[in-house]
Amino acid sequence: MTEQEILEQIEALNKQLEEIRMQGADAGLLIDEAERELQHQEDLQRIRGFRMIDDDFMNVVFDDNVEGTELLLRIILDNPTINVNSVKTQRVMKNLLGRDVWLDIDANDDTGKEYNIEIQRADKGAERKRARYHSSIKDAHLLKAGDDFSKLPESYVIFITENDVMKGGLPIYFIERVITNTGEPFNDGEHIVYVNGEDKNSSTELGRLMHDFYCTDADDMHFKQLADRVRYFKENEEGVKRMCATLEKMRDETAKKAAEQTKVSIAIDMIKEGRLSLEEIAKYSKLTIDKVKALA
Repeated sequence: MTEQEILEQIEALNKQLEEIRMQGADAGLLIDEAERELQHQEDLQRIRGFRMIDDDFMNVVFDDNVEGTELLLRIILDNPTINVNSVKTQRVMKNLLGRDVWLDIDANDDTGKEYNIEIQRADKGAERKRARYHSSIKDAHLLKAGDDFSKLPESYVIFITENDVMKGGLPIYFIERVITNTGEPFNDGEHIVYVNGEDKNSSTELGRLMHDFYCTDADDMHFKQLADRVRYFKENEEGVKRMCATLEKMRDETAKKAAEQTKVSIAIDMIKEGRLSLEEIAKYSKLTIDKVKALA
């Protein structure tokens, strides 16, 4: 179905929905059915506009996509020998003493190197201290109790940013620790890389890769490994179903978060008023007593 056909169907469904609503309360089931179909058509339109620079789409394109992640790392790090073992998107790394970290792309290769690739459209999301924090949390999960520090693997935190957040006009920035009074590299195995998504120079592999990150149409992309994956989720019936299911799941999660935030706001208001015990607040707000105690 073409984009124009989808838009025409959305317009027709909106008109149909308005006509059903005018029939009154007895049309409830028809309204629900029409609203579901309208949501589906809007999802199809949204999927057509997705690019790999968009978090939601990037997650599905690269999840378990060893070949695509391998291509990504080989180009960014200019190393054709990288062989990726495994890759997962949206992996949560818990920090029992502080803030958890959600890794956009978490991968490792056959030499034991670890990679965290973050896609950031907003400059604020690519803060330098965020890169430092991601690197430290990842390190904390790579050693078991009693392991020697020498077993800590080499690691890369790579930010692909929509804008040139480093403001240097370069396509890519490599950040390494050095011994400042000698200028020698510290060689601790930690690497931080920023890729400038603004640079889409078609004469370089990296520029062509960044061009592909902004394409909505797989036919416009340079790299077949990525184009095939994008085409699957945008044009293949099974792939589109998976994308629609992902969007539905995201809506459910957003609704749950909103409901939870409402409960928290109610509990905070009750705590401020000071009329009820914490146990009563937990009962009426539907929060756990531990959560209410933490809020208090």
